[in-house]
Order: sequence, then C-alpha cells, then structure tokens
Amino acid sequence: MRVRPAVLRLTALATLLTALAGVATPATAAPLPVTYDFFAGARAELANPGGSLPGTNDFGCRPTAAHPEPVILVHGTGGNRQTNWATLGPVLHNAGYCVFALTYGALPGTPYPLNQLGGLTSMIPSARQLASFVDRVRSATGAAKVDLVGHSEGTLMPEWYVRYLGGAQFVNRYVSLAPYWKGQDQTPYLHLESATRALGLNPKTVLPCPECAEEQYGSPFMRQINAGGTPYAPGVTYTNIMTRFDGIVEPWTDGFVPGPRTTNIVVQDTCAADHSDHLSLVSSPRTAALVRTALDPAHPVPVPCVPVAPGLPG
Repeated sequence: MRVRPAVLRLTALATLLTALAGVATPATAAPLPVTYDFFAGARAELANPGGSLPGTNDFGCRPTAAHPEPVILVHGTGGNRQTNWATLGPVLHNAGYCVFALTYGALPGTPYPLNQLGGLTSMIPSARQLASFVDRVRSATGAAKVDLVGHSEGTLMPEWYVRYLGGAQFVNRYVSLAPYWKGQDQTPYLHLESATRALGLNPKTVLPCPECAEEQYGSPFMRQINAGGTPYAPGVTYTNIMTRFDGIVEPWTDGFVPGPRTTNIVVQDTCAADHSDHLSLVSSPRTAALVRTALDPAHPVPVPCVPVAPGLPG
C-alpha cells in the first residue's frame, strides 16, 4: 500500500493553511514583476484576502490577434486563484494574454482562511463552477474559446467539464502541470471515510476533502474520466508537464498518458539540474517557458536549463 502521496498532499495543504494564518491591468500594460517562488502566491493571499493577483481577472481585457484565447488558471487541492499563480499569472500577462483565475471547490460555511482554500469539495460541482467561469470569461472578452492551465487537481477536474459538461467546444489548449490522469492512491483517506460512516456521520460534510476519494484508482469518477481508454476529448490539444521528483503525484507517471493531440514533457529529460517537485514545478522559469510554448507553439520560447529546487524540503 502506498501512503506517502496522501501524507504529502496533507502536508502541502497544511503548509498553505499556515501561509494563509483589485485594480484590473490590461494585457498590453507595462510588464509586471515576476517571482519564481511558489509561496509568493500564499503571501499575496495573506496581503489581499480573497483578491486576485496583479495581471489576472481583468474582465475589461480584450484578446489580441496574437493570443485570441484567454487563459484560465485552475489551481490544485487547497489552493485558490492567488496561491498557485504568483509566477504564471504575471508571466502570461507580460506575454500579452488576457489571464483569469478562479477559486473553486471551497468548503461552504467556513471562516477565513478556510473559505479561501479551494479544490476540496467534489470535483463534479467544481467542474460546474469552472463551466460558469468559462462562460463569464467568454462573455466578457468576446472569445469563442479559452485555454486552460491547471496544476494538480486543476489538471483533472477540468476534464469533467470538457468531457461531460460540453466544455470541449470552448477549450482550445489544455496545459497540465503535475497531472495524474490515472488517479492516485488515496487508501488512507478511504479508511478515514469508512471510520466516519461507522460513527454515523456523512464524510462529505464532516471531512475536509470530499474530492480526495474521487481521485482513488478505479473510483467511479476516474472510470468516467478515462472512459474509452483515454482521458482526452477530441478537438482539444493537451500538454502534460511532469517532474520525476514530484513527491505528491506518485508515481509521477500517472500523468504520462499518450494520446492524440497530446504532448508529454518530463522536465528532467532536457535538464538534469531541474529538481522541481509538485510545488516548485509551477513556479520555475523552465515551466514558464514550456507553458508559453504549449499555448503558442508557432512561437516557441527558449527553455533555460537552470537549477530548480524543490518547494517542500525533505
């Protein structure tokens, strides 16, 4: 039984909880400063609770001919529209994109900062929240389609929207950072659910992460995501960006799924100095370049080979 991924997932969530103890900016404005530090997003949330990062969520932004699809950033478990995106938000804004980010799946009826931790409820209602956000972005910008960039759960949950809520017609490119298309081993959480039921309680209302059970290998949710032998929807272009040092998605190959219109990238294949883990993968200059190229393959961005340290020590 592999339990380390589940333990590390809870460790990462606890880290964000500890860290958590606007004016819109058009895509053509002056460049924003960029930090290559995953935890800068948590500090931004602390400084501006419930806000949006500079360069994101400007509903007056109009896409350019060079970048006609707005980019929607989809956070991971325990994240929100600020905590995951301190690097990619300004990077994509500076590259000329209209950039948007949502918080989905927050537990209802909880005080701050718990009410700002998203990705905890069932992924199916979270996918409906994403659908509504995509509709809002499309309506505001006039764009026919959007591009999605997700991290961790934000790589998996949107596929429910794409496959089962009509989202494929509105999504052009789907970029996944630390994906786990095959699922994960959430056996410890399933045991906790069983114990909760034995006490006569409903785990979906008592436990802090109803979505965790949906990630379990072979769960009904995962079977539907992979119905037909692949998680991918026709007409959508996918890029999966992975690290061998993930530490939370284990094995990291759970995100490596070949398919039509799909590119799988392992960051160490082109740079042995890249020791990105599940968190620092999102905030490295290498990932920033890879994401920009995935969104605009006609204009590839040079990918630097620079040392990248893990976000979580040990």
